[in-house]
Amino acid sequence: MKYTVQVKDIGKQFALFPKDQPQTLQEAFIKGTTIFKKREKYWALRHISFQVPHGHVLGVIGKNGAGKSTLLRLLSRVSRPDEGQIRTNGRLGGLLELGTGFHPNLTGRDNVFTNGIICGLTKKEVQERFDQIVSFAELEEVIDDPLRTYSTGMRMRLGFAVAAHTDPDILLVDEVLAVGDEAFQKKCFQKINTFRRDGKTIIIVSHNLSQIVELCDKVIWLHKGEIRFQGTAQDTVNEYLAASM
Repeated sequence: MKYTVQVKDIGKQFALFPKDQPQTLQEAFIKGTTIFKKREKYWALRHISFQVPHGHVLGVIGKNGAGKSTLLRLLSRVSRPDEGQIRTNGRLGGLLELGTGFHPNLTGRDNVFTNGIICGLTKKEVQERFDQIVSFAELEEVIDDPLRTYSTGMRMRLGFAVAAHTDPDILLVDEVLAVGDEAFQKKCFQKINTFRRDGKTIIIVSHNLSQIVELCDKVIWLHKGEIRFQGTAQDTVNEYLAASM
């Protein structure tokens, strides 16, 4: 079996900032301490290993702070792991958070071009796909308005539309289906299923367990930065719910 994503024993550390840490030299002098204290570190992720085959949808579930978004940021190369190895085969595209990469003072049109180019398209390619992107997002009437005037749902629709029309081999999605009406969510499901039929790989983070079961072939349950369980979508969700009772 050919794998699009291979993750082997990765870990990610972050520094802890004490609440009483002085922020300036003057504050440190008054407190009789230093701003250069050695900071403790914690593992946001540790010992994470999994593989995703071509054309499969992987779900990632877990409580807030479990490390789900950190994992997507590592997969997207926004951040680097402190240990372990990530291998991806193909072009990455993603919507890591609602509005990530968007500039509020630019128009929707300008944001489409900016994000399309960031995702690896040429200006000509963005132009050729522009009408499809705007139509999918259902934002024809406001595409030339500043993004700051958009609702959260409108920004989400635009972000997903751009990510979905850049022809990624691997699509990373963080809570994109948490906002928006039922009709638009159905369009997203259809697009994700089209990607799967075309042999694309999708990794989705979501708190909506019914959507996870409907969309995903396999699911990983993260708990305090480690994999607590991984298996079929239904089995993993059942384990997660049983532990939450």
